[in-house]
Amino acid sequence: MVEKISFASDYEEGAHPAIIKNLERTNFFKTAGYGTDEFSESARQKIRKACNAPNAEIFFLVGGTQTNAVVIGALLKSYEGVIAADSGHISIHEAGAIEFGGHKVLTLPHHAGKILAGDVKAFVENFFADGNREHMVFPGMVYISQPTEYGTLYTLNELKALNKICREKNLSLYVDGARLAYALASDKNDVSLENLAELCDAFYIGGTKCGAYFGEAVVLKKNLVPHFFTIIKQRGALLAKGRILGVQFDTLFNDDLYFKIGRRAIDAAEKIRNELKHLGCKLFLDAPTNQIFVVVSDAQLKILSERVEFSFWEKISVDKTVIRLATSWATREEDVNKLLEELRRLI
Repeated sequence: MVEKISFASDYEEGAHPAIIKNLERTNFFKTAGYGTDEFSESARQKIRKACNAPNAEIFFLVGGTQTNAVVIGALLKSYEGVIAADSGHISIHEAGAIEFGGHKVLTLPHHAGKILAGDVKAFVENFFADGNREHMVFPGMVYISQPTEYGTLYTLNELKALNKICREKNLSLYVDGARLAYALASDKNDVSLENLAELCDAFYIGGTKCGAYFGEAVVLKKNLVPHFFTIIKQRGALLAKGRILGVQFDTLFNDDLYFKIGRRAIDAAEKIRNELKHLGCKLFLDAPTNQIFVVVSDAQLKILSERVEFSFWEKISVDKTVIRLATSWATREEDVNKLLEELRRLI
């Protein structure tokens, strides 16, 4: 039996050794629960400093879908929905979690994974020009992710444009940062944590896919959502042993670890992309982060699947499929080299 190498996802490994060390070091400490412990408070202060947002409210949740459902549900009125790309995570990969919470996802066509401010403007203006709008779901917020589902990045100018239209149309702007460390590490990125804190009503800093065992840090503008702590509890999303989240983010934001941790993933992905180009393979999108989307034939798909774990992404023709290879903070050089060997043998 051939032992497969895996590039299926960026959360297959456990946690960064520094996190494991600090979890072990603090294991027998007695602390208050529900994120009111000293480690969580230390993490909050470090995140506020990194965002240059001293008044921001910081909350720690367990996973991305949970975070999206809680934040979106808290920000929207009962009759409102959330605008997102038709390729967005909440649109296709969260099992209808937003709709299950009572809010419709209002999809717009994506442009390399992104939605454009002009499209949002047209959508909202067309909605309010519709005489039947009182019978419809009102647009209440805009959801984007950084990076996108296709590993592409919003530029600072694109984010500013979205912020501008959201302010004009009274929409909240929320950014899913599940893979934010990989955006921040990319040479093509010009959006900082400070920019996100300034231009967005809410965003989250992903830990699950970026070096933590689990956990996401929600950053909210002060007083944006009254009693957000209680809403988290109401949604069953409040971790009793919140210090486990606090220790992890306190570690990730010590000595700029969060800003450094994504670099290995970016370098590994770039090495793979360059080899694919050299071999003449067609990239579905030439994204600058840790996800590589490549077009393969059915024959190549069958052979590669026997030796490599990857994600099926989408069928683009009768005999062509887009697959995703994902690197992470823990990707090993030897695994990259093995993958490249398999690709050379395949091509």
